[in-house]
Parts: sequence; structure tokens; C-alpha cells
Amino acid sequence: MYKIVSVLVLASSLIACSSSVSDSTKVAAKQSDLPVMASNPKAQLGAGLFFDTSLSKHRNQSCASCHDIASGFADGREQAKRLGVSVGSDGISTGGRNAPTASYAALTPIFHQTSAGVYRGGQFWDGRASTLADQAAGPFLNPVEMQLSSVHELVTRIQENTQYVNQINELYGETVWLDESAVYAAVTDAIAHFEMTESFMPFDSKYDRMLRGEATFTPQEELGKTLFFSQQFTNCNSCHQLNKSPFYARETFTNYEYRNIGVPANERLNVPIDEGLFANPLVNDASERGKFKVPTLRNVAVTGPYMHNGVFQDLRTVVEFYDHFNNPKRQINPETGESWGSAEIPENIDLATLEAAPALNDQRIDALVAFMKTLTDQRYEHLLQQ
Repeated sequence: MYKIVSVLVLASSLIACSSSVSDSTKVAAKQSDLPVMASNPKAQLGAGLFFDTSLSKHRNQSCASCHDIASGFADGREQAKRLGVSVGSDGISTGGRNAPTASYAALTPIFHQTSAGVYRGGQFWDGRASTLADQAAGPFLNPVEMQLSSVHELVTRIQENTQYVNQINELYGETVWLDESAVYAAVTDAIAHFEMTESFMPFDSKYDRMLRGEATFTPQEELGKTLFFSQQFTNCNSCHQLNKSPFYARETFTNYEYRNIGVPANERLNVPIDEGLFANPLVNDASERGKFKVPTLRNVAVTGPYMHNGVFQDLRTVVEFYDHFNNPKRQINPETGESWGSAEIPENIDLATLEAAPALNDQRIDALVAFMKTLTDQRYEHLLQQ
């Protein structure tokens, strides 16, 4: 209960706004409509559901287990950090994908294909959940996550809580109980509303404060910013910049597209090759194999491990991995002392982007890491010292 109250207090200063979905503009909710107020009744119901461990098979895992508010809405548990992926309700089962941060996820466009044929948006690494509510529906019944056996079992667990029943009756109508799928939709809609509150997207990092004239970058951070936004020196912003206007105030540091960047397998996991975007039921083009959604860099410094499979532990390693495409001096993974390893799916690696940058020296890599640390929400800045 303490965590729930803390989250709602953090978001109490929000302005009133709508949370409607707009298919016409292909966004889960317009940026101008977000965030929703923490006092929004659906958000309050969603907060309770988000932290409720009773909604998992062994009553020991909640949405917040893999998206911990204290860990930048990523999985901060030691086992997950060590393996690179989250562990299910049974304490044994694992999938093959790293739980991404839920920070700023509400700003992700719905899954769609652009007029140029490029896939964009959606939740999960392969975009198979179009909206936040779609995403919230996944973990409850996933056999390696929360592991409930059916929608009926979830509804039964919901009905154990009189407060939930009363809230759902008030918000969605008493007739919702006539259809278990409607109850499930109400649950996921409420969780989505909670994820639309300011707690998930405060835009108060040092970078944001710098834009508002409230903070000043160190020379190293300033160098990193220059490198990041300049395609003369790096190619970072080819994928990790949403709005090409200089220093957009609500920049999420992702274009929400999909790329195969040649990530090697995570040898700590015993899983088959991950098809990435090609595993999305809406995608039937084999040229999309091995592509994964470009993640936000918001809170990236405190939400490791990294890549879709959690193969890298340290943010600096990630930058070195990118640099190895252009730098013959970066052919050894500093975490293993061995070569980087082969890409899981080598046929369509985006070499046109990856190789379009000069080699980086250690000073510039350190500067890029320093800049990315400035993207950390203010309440997580203490984690940068750990």
C-alpha cells in the first residue's frame, strides 16, 4: 500500500486531461492528452492492480515485480539482473527477453506500418501488443510470467477483493461481470490509465532541467550531447531521436522503429533463436526477422541489463558494441574478455546505419555514457552512484 500511495502522491500535481486512444494519428494517446491525473479513478484502480501480487499463480508476483518503481520501472531483482531476463511466478521459468522499462511507454505509438512500409510502435520488443492495455493483458496468462491458467482464474482473483469489485462496478458498470472478457478488458484498461500518469513520465531529468535553464551540463556531458545529436561524429540519433527539432521538450529518445543490430545470443539462457518482429502475428515478411523495437533511452543508465535478451550488463559495453562495427580496436566484449559473438540472425543487420559513423576513442565513449546518464529521471539519480 505504501508504494501505491507514494506513486499517487508523486503524480498529484498533474493537470486534468483525457486519455482517449486516437487511431487516426496512430498514437496510443496523444502527447497533449498525457499524463492523466493521479486522482483519475481508473488510474487509482490500475495502481492497485499493478502492485497486487495475488494476481499471479503463486500470489508472489505483480506487474511491479518486473517493472519496479524503485528501479526505473524495470526489473531490479538480482536474479533478473544476473540472467538478463525476468523469472516467473514459479521462481524457475524464464523467457528469452529482457523486461523493458515501462517509463514513458504510454507515449509509444500504436503498432502500425508507415506509408513507406516501415513498422513503428507497439508494446513489447516485437510490437505485438498495439496499446498499453493490450500489453497489460499479456503477463497474467503468460506461462513463464504470472502464470494464471485462464481469464476465469484472473476474474476469480479480482472478485476476492471487494474494493476492486466496487471500483469496477462504478467505473465499468455492474453488467461487466456477465462477460469475463469484459472484466479482463476493464482490468487492463485501468492498468493502462495508471501507466499514463506522471509517475511514469515526469520529464524531470537533468537533460530536461538543462533545457529549461534549471541545470548546467559538465564539459563531459556537453561533449556527449554534441556527439549524440551529430551524425558527423556518431549515428545515435538516427534511431534514438523522435523529433528532429533540436532539443524537443518531450523527446523520448526512440523513433519507435525496428532494427536488427546484430545482438549476439545471451549464453546464460537456453532459448531458441528469437525471430523478433517476425514473431509479431501482423508481420509476415521474413526480411523483418531479428528486428527489435528501438527502446527509449529515458532512464537507460539505471535500467540494465541491455538489449532485447539482456546480454550486456553495463551501459558502456553497449556503446562499445556499437563502436565495434567501425573500430578494429573494439573487437573484444569487455564483460567476457572474448569476441562479441555472432548475431542471432545475421542476414539483415542494419549495417547501413551501424557503419555510418567514425570510430570512437575512450574519451568519446565516456562522454556518450555521461550524456545518457543525464536522461535519468530525478528520483532515480541516486542510483547512478551505485
